[in-house]
Amino acid sequence: MADLQGSQGTYDGTRRRGSRRDEFVRRLKEQRYRLMGAALLFAALAVAGAMSVPIAFFAFLGLAALLMGEEAQEVKTAAGPAEPRLRDALPPNGRLGALVVEHLPDPVVLLDKSSRILYANRAAHDLMGHIPAGRPVASALRAPAVLSAIQKVQEEGGTLSIDYELPVPVERHFRAMISEIGPETGGELAREMNGVPEASLLIMLHDLTDMRRVEQMRVDFVANASHELKTPLASLSGFIETIQGHAKDDPEAQARFLGIMSEQAARMQRLIEDLLSLSRIEMREHVPPAGEVDLAALTGDVTDGLGPLAATHGVEINVDVKEGVEPVRGEWDELHQVVQNLTENALKYGRAGKRIDITIAPAINQAGRKMTELAIRDYGPGIPREHIPRLTERFYRVDVAKSRERGGTGLGLAIVKHIVNRHSGTLTIDSQVGEGSTFKVRLPVRAQARA
Repeated sequence: MADLQGSQGTYDGTRRRGSRRDEFVRRLKEQRYRLMGAALLFAALAVAGAMSVPIAFFAFLGLAALLMGEEAQEVKTAAGPAEPRLRDALPPNGRLGALVVEHLPDPVVLLDKSSRILYANRAAHDLMGHIPAGRPVASALRAPAVLSAIQKVQEEGGTLSIDYELPVPVERHFRAMISEIGPETGGELAREMNGVPEASLLIMLHDLTDMRRVEQMRVDFVANASHELKTPLASLSGFIETIQGHAKDDPEAQARFLGIMSEQAARMQRLIEDLLSLSRIEMREHVPPAGEVDLAALTGDVTDGLGPLAATHGVEINVDVKEGVEPVRGEWDELHQVVQNLTENALKYGRAGKRIDITIAPAINQAGRKMTELAIRDYGPGIPREHIPRLTERFYRVDVAKSRERGGTGLGLAIVKHIVNRHSGTLTIDSQVGEGSTFKVRLPVRAQARA
């Protein structure tokens, strides 16, 4: 008898859950057009770049939960006692959508028909300050182009996307997506969000600042690279025309021009090699190095190779390796390029001091991790303070003419920065006008063997 009652109870529970599922399916059919519209809206946002695909996906889930209201909770109930923790953790009465929207990284704002704010999520408050409900949107969102777009959508309906800038306190770029909400959906959204009777517009803001900065860097890089390549190419073309024309019968002029052409071709070769090197390093920057390098031995190899150049300019290179220096985790070729570039820079721009000091010593970073520090100091003219933050930018030079005269491509320190980043190290630059410059690289030591 007990078994029979247990079976009957199971049957009743299954029937009730089946009924709930049927009801949910019915309500899902009723809401299918609104859900399809929401899916299309967020798909359009993702395609247009207004928000990333994951954000668009979760935003759609949130709005879908709002549209379905109680049905989201009923589905969890229909799943039966197999998922009690999930059911208990989710907010009641369809609040899942509000919870998702509240925690979206992009600002979301709901407006009524009078363009007053009904709801703003956490990201919107972070961007525009505290926004009380009922406040006109114009008092919180100070962007005339966006306000005009809001008015247009209020009058004509539909969806508008517009890009705008916030110039202060720091220039930022945003894309605003303004979408009309139907009366039934708007009312439900407002009740879920803030208890206000009816919403009219949904505004979503996506921060484009990083993307615009990357785009500008790409444009600047292409322009600078093109310029750097055009200059020696123009020189080569001019001398070729001269040799073929006026200097056709002048062996001395031909020899002089050919020497200059050789220098320009070498300059182009160096530039192309640095561009390729930078590209390879950037592609592998996310891959941590696996080997270990004796930085003292590597530095000795670099200074031996640069010895003849240093002697030509009358510069003395001193290397001081402190006690307790340990090998660093890294790749020989890349770290060799770091030491080579920094030492060559010291020879190019600090040769007036007739001395370069290279120190290798143990160090500890702020997290208490053991490091090895490489410091390269010259006693040249130094670098003005305003230039130091930009020294590692591609093609940035303090003195363009002097850099080109001494064979610089404007990429050496950019290459150093990316290699150091890949090796989880740090690069610091200290310089005083009239006293010289010091470039310090700190790299983590090799992994310690466990006892």
